[in-house]
Order: sequence, then structure tokens, then C-alpha cells
Amino acid sequence: MPRIRFADRIALARAERAARDALRPRRMIEGREGARVLVDGRPLVNFCGNDYLGLGQHLDVVAALQEAAAWHGVGSTGSALVCGHHAEHAAFENEMAQWLGYERGLFFGSGYQANLAVMQSLLADGDLCVQDKLNHACLLDGARLSGAELKRYPHGDVEAAMRQLMSRREGAAMLATDGVFSMDGDQAPLADLALVARTQDALLYVDDAHGIGVLGPEGRGSLAVAGLGAREVPLLLLPLGKAFGGQGAMLLGSEALVGHVAETARPYLFSTAPAPAMAAAMRASLKLVRKEAWRRAKLMSLVMRFRRGAAARGLPVQESFTPIQPVVLGDNARALAASKALEAAGYLVAAIRPPTVPEGQARLRITLSTDHAEADVDGLLEALARAVNDTPQPLPA
Repeated sequence: MPRIRFADRIALARAERAARDALRPRRMIEGREGARVLVDGRPLVNFCGNDYLGLGQHLDVVAALQEAAAWHGVGSTGSALVCGHHAEHAAFENEMAQWLGYERGLFFGSGYQANLAVMQSLLADGDLCVQDKLNHACLLDGARLSGAELKRYPHGDVEAAMRQLMSRREGAAMLATDGVFSMDGDQAPLADLALVARTQDALLYVDDAHGIGVLGPEGRGSLAVAGLGAREVPLLLLPLGKAFGGQGAMLLGSEALVGHVAETARPYLFSTAPAPAMAAAMRASLKLVRKEAWRRAKLMSLVMRFRRGAAARGLPVQESFTPIQPVVLGDNARALAASKALEAAGYLVAAIRPPTVPEGQARLRITLSTDHAEADVDGLLEALARAVNDTPQPLPA
């Protein structure tokens, strides 16, 4: 049998994606000022970014980055366990851990890297990892690469999670979930999951990428909303590319758990440590998250304004009270057409299609930010109503 040529495989795969309206070209952002971006020389209002609190260009954050880079350079020069762990990293880890009541923090270059590291270092062959079906790809990939058995329960189904944990008693067990689900914007039933984890002697691990900074007092995230802490959730991951407006992720846990990850996780051991300047910038973001509650208040006001306007116009918005507001259109071509219509009206809203979301659930994932004005939201709603009405649901095959 002849060997398969990569060129043939790639061409066939691309043709199949094109037939399903699933090609995913990148858009180049030529400039940005708050919620305004420049794309192909045209200004657009961005409603698909994750800078929920508008901190990505905050002067305090930018100044902290610039000052630290001036003193320490743009790189860390090595992996954390060789020579890359800097005083800025240590200060940021300590401040985040103290803020949320954990013993220790560990700063990673990205949330994806952190989830691979946690799963690879804590799980092994013969262990069990139970996850929500709508968890982010990095949680699922981390479990698959760990060698543990991965079981996925229907979205938000606590009883199913318990059954899956009960189905296998040998080995260690981890129950992993997003705090806020990135494509639907809804919140995990964390209090019930914590009870299940405790009764089944499983470690509960929460990735709160879209909850931290946005939800709860001081922006303490999904755990604070659910009344949980380090005792109920032994491991908590806080990616920083959303409400914190930067890059990287902070893992929080006990000295024993986080120390084990730091000393054994291959994605951590064999990666260059994040830039000290980014740690300094994220320390500045943390101060703003904690003291400027008006940002969350404005954000929630915009969320409710959008939801009221969407309901009045009969738009198919899912139930979400976070900055993530999905408008599910079902068909790939319909989502692409609606996205194109919004761009023509001056709004950047990407069409989200499988495999990011399940088949038949293509959507416009609208995200709101403190950078938006009420007039931006009102204008988007008018354009969105026209776009959805002008792109009718295709007839059944």
C-alpha cells in the first residue's frame, strides 16, 4: 500500500472544511483603542474580545509592563527551575494566593500550558478524570495526554458526574470543570460539584478563566459566587488573558499540590518562564480588579441592557448573565453570513463554528466590555436584528 502524502491529506481536509463552511482564516488587527479596532483599514467596534474590564490598555498596566521591561528585559532567560524564576514572578504568585486564600501560586505562560501541566503531573494510568462535556479544549487535552481514563458528563449534569465517579473506585480521581463556560457563558454548578467531589473522594479542579475578575466581590470569581474556597476546591486555575487584560495563568493550591506540579510537570519544566514584565503588569491589573468595582458594575449594566434589547427584538440569545452572550444560529453558513453583515454595519463579531462548539450550534459569540458604551450596545442590537432576520434558517435537507 503506498504511503500517504501530507500534501494530499492536507488538500483533502481543506476541501472538506470548505464544503462545510468551516474554514478559519485569521483576521489581522492593525490597531486598537479600547473597544475600537482597525481591520483591513476600516474601524470596527469589537464585540468578540475577552478584555472584559478594559484593562488591556490601562495606563497603569502598560506603565508597569514598560518599567519592568526596562529594568529586567523582555525575557526570563530560562525555565523557572533553571534561572527563569524572577522576583516579579514570586511577588505576583504570593499576591494572588493571599488574595484568594490559597497557600501557593504558580505562574504559567498560558492557561493551555497550565492545564496540560496539572493533568500530566497529577494523573496517571489507572486514574479517572471526570469532566463537563463543554469544558475548554485544554482541560480535555490535558486529561487525554495524562493517560488517565477520561469520562465526560452532559453539560451541568451533577448526577451524571457522580455516577461517573462511582463507576470506578480504583486509582485517583479528579473532577474538572470550567467556572464559566467560554462559548455558552453560563456558570458551572460549583457548590453541587464540590459536594460530589467530597463524597467521592475526588479532587475538584476549576478553571475560572471567564469568571475571575468579573464575578463576585472584588472580582474573586466563580468560587466566591458559590461560597467556596481552598478547602472545597483544592486546585484553581486563573488564566489572565480575559478580565486581567494580559497573558499567562495562575495556578493556586496547597503547598504540596502546587509544589508537586512545579517539580514534575513537563510543560512547566521544559518551557521558558514568562517574562518578568508580564508578571509586573498582571500585578498592576490585580490592584485595579480589586479596587475599581465600578468596572464590574458597568459591565453587568451593559450585559442586562443587551439582554433586554435582545429579548425585545426576539433574538435567539442563550441564558447567560456573564459578558459572554451567545446568539446560536445553528448553521455554519448562516453564522458566517450574519457575521459578515455585522461587519458591514461596523461591528466585529466572529462566527464560532465546530469543532469549537458542537455540530449544529454555530453561533455569534458576543462579548461585552467596560470599554463599550451604551450606544455601542444599542447599535449592535439594531444591526444584529437585521443580520439575523436577513439570514434565515436553511430548509431541512
